[in-house]
Amino acid sequence: MIKRTTAALFSAFVLTTLGFSDGGQAAEFLSGIEWAEPAVVDPGKPCGAPSDAVVLFDGTDMSQWNGAEKWTVADGCVTAGPGAIQSTPVFGDCQVHIEWATAEEITGDGQGRSNSGVFLMGKYEVQVLDSYENKTYFDGQNGAIYKQHPPLVNACRKPGEWQSYDIIWKAPRFDEDGQLTSPAFISVLHNGVLIQNHFELQGDTPYDRPPSYTAHPDKGPIGLQYHGNPVRFRNIWVRETPELESKRVHEPKVVKK
Repeated sequence: MIKRTTAALFSAFVLTTLGFSDGGQAAEFLSGIEWAEPAVVDPGKPCGAPSDAVVLFDGTDMSQWNGAEKWTVADGCVTAGPGAIQSTPVFGDCQVHIEWATAEEITGDGQGRSNSGVFLMGKYEVQVLDSYENKTYFDGQNGAIYKQHPPLVNACRKPGEWQSYDIIWKAPRFDEDGQLTSPAFISVLHNGVLIQNHFELQGDTPYDRPPSYTAHPDKGPIGLQYHGNPVRFRNIWVRETPELESKRVHEPKVVKK
């Protein structure tokens, strides 16, 4: 009798834990939120852009960029030249894909070796640098949020080899008075390896002062830096990532089927 009672209690515990009510029927949790249907996106061919992406550089011309007159397009890539450049399209929350290669011939060291950068909204820099067997200050090496946070790991390939960044950007928010209401967040994958994990930025990323936030429009350009080094870029595209629309239709509840 004792064994049967224990078994019965255990059975009831398991059924309850698995969400079953009396009679073996499942109890269902209803969140009360009605979601908009997720859009269908063609992910594109391997190494290609998704169907909803804005292509900023496809290997042919720099028509989507301002200030790129001295950047050289050849063989499906563009080589940095004098002057920083910014995209004509502007973005807020977004996903950025960009491929780049440092110089194959090694010259210089530290910050002087294939230095460049990818700027979100023209203000917030993810460092580009040849950090393959090349040490510098850690919050300035490749993959760093410049002067704020080193990469979690160094995933650099050898000089001259093509590399990639996939950047997930959550833009800062400001109220009508220009006060910060929500900081920026960033995640970065370098060659498929997570190197920044939802890092909260302290502000912009200058070289000569502490970071700070200054109110700016909800959207801004993607920027690429020229630092005197012949860094190459290709296959640059951006996807805007708005929040999925939803509305509450009732309070959360559990119902028995």
